[in-house]
Amino acid sequence: MTGTMCLKGKTIIIGFLLTFLLFTGCKGSDTREKVNSTVEEFAGKKKVDQMKEMEKSIGEIQNQQSDRLQQLDDSDDE
Repeated sequence: MTGTMCLKGKTIIIGFLLTFLLFTGCKGSDTREKVNSTVEEFAGKKKVDQMKEMEKSIGEIQNQQSDRLQQLDDSDDE
């Protein structure tokens, strides 16, 4: 009888430990994400990413303007 009681107690303790580890792992991942974000910011990666996005947007705007000018030229020829 004491063997089964001891086994049930160990199972409950292991269950609590696993639950605790799972929840602390989630909290740690949030902290890890913040640390990664801070490191990227200090390394300048965020600024580089922003600059690349701006370059992409500028390229798209230039293509749109070029298409509009081409349409105007085509309509003038007719």
